[in-house]
Amino acid sequence: MPIITLTSDFGHKDWFGGTMKGVILGLNPRARIVDLTHDVPGGDIRAGSFALAASCRFFPKGTIHVAVVDPGVGSARKAVAVQTADFIFIGPDNGVLSLALASEEIKTIQSFENEAYLLQPPSRTFHGRDIFAPVAAHLSRGVPIRRFGPRLKDVARLGWPKARRQGRSIQGEVIYIDRFGNAISNIGNELLSGLSEAVCNVVGNVRWTCPLRGSYAAVPAGRPVAVPGSTGFLEIAVNGGSAANTLGLKIGSRLLIRPTS
Repeated sequence: MPIITLTSDFGHKDWFGGTMKGVILGLNPRARIVDLTHDVPGGDIRAGSFALAASCRFFPKGTIHVAVVDPGVGSARKAVAVQTADFIFIGPDNGVLSLALASEEIKTIQSFENEAYLLQPPSRTFHGRDIFAPVAAHLSRGVPIRRFGPRLKDVARLGWPKARRQGRSIQGEVIYIDRFGNAISNIGNELLSGLSEAVCNVVGNVRWTCPLRGSYAAVPAGRPVAVPGSTGFLEIAVNGGSAANTLGLKIGSRLLIRPTS
């Protein structure tokens, strides 16, 4: 029985995430459901896409990943299921699946048009309950993906900023801020090879310079540091504090890694 993961911007105050689980369990009482996160900022498709991509590969092969960050719910945007060599991804076709799919071998993409597998009638405002949850449940029971609707050629892709190397320096920007206030960049850890002696210039409320180190604790408490992060990207942190608050960082804040020797 494959695992079903849930990623959304529903939060925990309301009933939305729990209702999705109820629909899944009603159709497949043996389903194993894992909450990746329901705390994606409301309507932030990029943040949802990053959260899914950062975590999906650590699940067993065959896992069904459901991502619902859907500011266009009820519009003409399609609902899709994407089968890759290792997983199935389900969500609105608005780019929320795109970062995870960038490193996957796509086998097929199907839209949802077969009403037999949806809750009837689907609401205009809660497709997580009425479309994505029942499709995930039916897939977990072994229903072939091709039964849900016609095949598509591709999914919507988000335009992600790429880090740029200029000589021995690397330019990047903040693409995600986690609950600790760590600012995760688009600078892949692999780009830092050979830069053990380097600093990161950070443009927040003011310009800051922080050293490139191997851990948060490599600098005194309250001081900023640049650390190769667990997501595979460089992150800016403050030892014992919030880099976002202390440095005034936000999505799009600019970074420059430069060697000191």
